[in-house]
Parts: sequence; structure tokens; C-alpha cells
Amino acid sequence: MDMNYKAEVFVDTENLSREDWLSFRRKGIGGSDAAAIMGMSPFCTKRDLYYDKLGIQPVMDEEEDNWVAKEVGHRLEDLVAEIFARKTGYKVYPIRKMFRHPLYPFMLADVDFFIDFPDGTKGILECKTTNYNCQDKWANDSTPVNYEYQGRHYMAVMNINKVYFACLYGNNENEFFIRCMERDLDIEEDLIAEEEYFWKENVEMCVEPPYTEKPDLVLESIRRHYGPADKDADEVTLDRKYLGKIKQYMELKEKKALHDGEAKKLETKMKEIYAEIVEKMGTSCTAVLTEGGQRYVLSYNPTYRTGIDKNGLERLKAQHPDVYDDYVNTTESRRFSVKVKGAA
Repeated sequence: MDMNYKAEVFVDTENLSREDWLSFRRKGIGGSDAAAIMGMSPFCTKRDLYYDKLGIQPVMDEEEDNWVAKEVGHRLEDLVAEIFARKTGYKVYPIRKMFRHPLYPFMLADVDFFIDFPDGTKGILECKTTNYNCQDKWANDSTPVNYEYQGRHYMAVMNINKVYFACLYGNNENEFFIRCMERDLDIEEDLIAEEEYFWKENVEMCVEPPYTEKPDLVLESIRRHYGPADKDADEVTLDRKYLGKIKQYMELKEKKALHDGEAKKLETKMKEIYAEIVEKMGTSCTAVLTEGGQRYVLSYNPTYRTGIDKNGLERLKAQHPDVYDDYVNTTESRRFSVKVKGAA
């Protein structure tokens, strides 16, 4: 791999509108696209990314349905960078340009901040925010895998050997993660090869990449692409090549039913066993039993769920339609099933 190169300026982003920025971003592969290409994005398939690059459908990002979280992250970038600078003593600064790799011009980089190290070398700083309940994604000195690929993509484009991730998850400077990642040329070579194949064989050739991600992510991608269900749509006639998959699905469903039935029997037996103990506990939520050197602590805690039943919703809609429209929304979920009938 030729390491004697310098990133090229693709476009100055200082005064770009968001629409223009997105337009330039679709002309190549950015850092936040890398995880999807490697099949490691938690919210985007490679097919979603393909649709985005061809302008068919914008790709979903992690906070697409929560504009507040997205805006908070954007507005706090400077604060995260300032906290990082205070904690490390490093000089950090932005360069408002989108760069591209001179050897692989489809690889783009829009870096949050750059770092000047005391030895004269440079690094990259990526600023992140998350909520308190999601800090476990950074546990044990780890970095979320989608951010890891983003950092490796940026190091490749910029020909820089170190990237830092700084993540604020609370409202003070101690609720703050700093992770450092060194360049790995073997991983980088694999990443470049996957990105090159995606760009040249899928995007440029207009060939949809296959779905290889987790089923839930694939099903959500399909739902987003095709839109809401249409009960009046004509039925679809399937080719015989799907018969094997249908039979396999039915076999797996039968196996699951057997396990579910056994699980229900076991659950019933467990309830029979602890019913007498629950009666003894009465309204208490905790019971203890000490025997030998062991202490058994039993809990029977309540859970509460606040909601409006169907009749309540109907009354709300009839009496306060404006309130109903503001606070009640309908989400679609679809259930797959197979029934075998005699041939017509």
C-alpha cells in the first residue's frame, strides 16, 4: 500500500447549505458509511446506503426519528472538543473542508476536528454524545464498532495514524469517554477493498447489493423502501424457487411451537410452586430465607404501565379530536405467516 500521499480538498464546506453538503456527500463514501459497507452498522444496511447514493431514498441515521438528539449532538460538538482539549492538553481545531483520497477518489472525509500533538504529528478527533442509559456501548474501554470503522476510514483518507473519540454522556466533564485508536493497515486494506467493490460494482453499475445483515435490520429496510402495506394490492405469485424456503420456515415454526409449549408447561409449574410463597408474602415485595451459609432473597415486585384502552381512545377521538391527532399516532408492524391449502 502506497503511504506517500496527501488528502485532496474535495469541497470547502464552510458556507455549504445542508442540501448541497448532502449532494457532495453522495458523490462518494463518507466515514459514517463505512460500517454499513462492512455489514456492521446497527441501523443501516448496505442496500439502504446504495439507495442513498443513487438518490432513491435517503439513508436513515441513528437519531433519524429523534431530531432533538441529533441537534443536541451537532450543537455540542464544540463543547465536546473543548472538554477533550482541557483533559488532554492537546490543541484541537476544525478544518471546514471535505477531503478525498487521492488514490481512491470515491473515499471522502468530513472530519470533526484535527489534533496537533506535541511531537509535531497530527491526529483526528471525532466528537460524540449519547444519553446516560447508552453509556454501556462504551464499556470496558471499547468503542462502538460503527464509530471504529468511521475512524479507520478517516485515517485512510487523511493518511493520519491516530484517531480519538470523545463522547459526552452526562452534564459534567467527568461523564465523558475518551478512546484512542491506532491505524491498522491490514484492517484498512480490507475496508478499502470492500468500499471499492461497493462503489464500482454496486453504485456505478446500478446493481443492488444483496441483504446480508441481521433479519430485523433487513425487514426494517424493506419496510422503509416499499412503504406502508396496501391491503388492496394484487397478490404476488411466487416462483417455485421459494418453495424450499417456505417449507423450511414451516419446519422451524413447528419446532418453535414445541419449545414454546414446553416453556409454557414449565412456566405453569413454576407458578404452582411459588404461589404458596406469594400468599405468605401478602402485600410485601420481598421475602428471605436463611439456611446454613446461604441467604435466599425472593422478590415479587409490581410493574406499572400507563395507557388508554380502546374505549378510552374512542371517547378521546370523539370529544377531543385535536388532542387525539396531536398525541396518538399509528405505527405499522407486519406479521409473516404461512397457511397450506388445497390447490384450487
